[in-house]
Amino acid sequence: MMKAVITGTGTYIPTITKKNEQFNNEHFLLPDGSSINDSNPIIIEKFKDITGIKARRYAEQTYNTSDLGFFAAQKAIETANIDPETIDYIIFAHNFGDVKHQTVQSDLLPSLASRVKHLLQIQNPNCIAYDILFGCPGWVQGVIQAQAFIKAGIAKRALVIGAETLSRVIDKYDRDSMIYGDGAGACIVEKKEHGSAGILSHASQTFAKDEAYHLFYGSSYNPTDDPSIRYIKMFGRKIYEFALTRVPQAMKSALDESNVPITDLKKIFIHQANEKMDEAIVKRFYRLYKMAVPENIMPMSIYKLGNSSVATVPTLLDLVLRGQIDDQEVQPGDVIMLASVGAGMNINAIVYQY
Repeated sequence: MMKAVITGTGTYIPTITKKNEQFNNEHFLLPDGSSINDSNPIIIEKFKDITGIKARRYAEQTYNTSDLGFFAAQKAIETANIDPETIDYIIFAHNFGDVKHQTVQSDLLPSLASRVKHLLQIQNPNCIAYDILFGCPGWVQGVIQAQAFIKAGIAKRALVIGAETLSRVIDKYDRDSMIYGDGAGACIVEKKEHGSAGILSHASQTFAKDEAYHLFYGSSYNPTDDPSIRYIKMFGRKIYEFALTRVPQAMKSALDESNVPITDLKKIFIHQANEKMDEAIVKRFYRLYKMAVPENIMPMSIYKLGNSSVATVPTLLDLVLRGQIDDQEVQPGDVIMLASVGAGMNINAIVYQY
């Protein structure tokens, strides 16, 4: 039976670490421009308690999002041991394009996928390169699209990348700016005719009637800043409530479609958005099966890498596969889940067997 199989993964984790205490000198404001009553150490401690974030990575000044994606892609190609000229599709998930250091303009021409194809020096014109804008679940959705191309018989091999430089689109006066980090993850998805490994099922949803603008572009909280310059903004409480309500059911839909018993699920790789939110999502997911959450089911990297949007799931997967997350591993035959939620508001999940 034909399957879409992940044969290689790769990441690029920027070298610049920004720890929580480095925000002590920032002047955080409320949305109306007024000061927050708490001192910065208290703000930062409350932030850590909620999100679990102690540090995040920022991209080096000379690198853009497409560069980070290229570095991750190189590693995925090397791990899969393939010739780049045999790639049929390059799918690049992001949200803001290339934003050069100390600039405010997003650069999307040409597409980031085309830039990666150029950097890889792929000559094959039948290697189709395009970008996908699907919020934080973009990389997971790219893997779902790669599987669709393979099942349709129009592709045998795809490179799927998720990368972001969120540090360049944050409002330094907004305490939510401490959430975001930069990074990139990639994988090779290939057609395989034999074996049990591969994508077993998936689920995707978009909620846009009332939820479309839970994440949005908005002006700085500093009223003296140029109002025409926009930054990433969010309604955190609304996102939290939405995620806890909707994501567990989407995860259940994907698992039920796979016909895999919940007791056979070994790991859940969930978008690293907020530690407490992720824990609550997984708890509610298992509650749907009237079960307690198994020990060690959910690897986490947010504490040291922050929220790098589309890059969190592929980065986390690669780190675990390479043995770089303590007490976490995936063995051949293990069934795992990849799940994410983000701007749009979009949700998706994949059930995958290694």
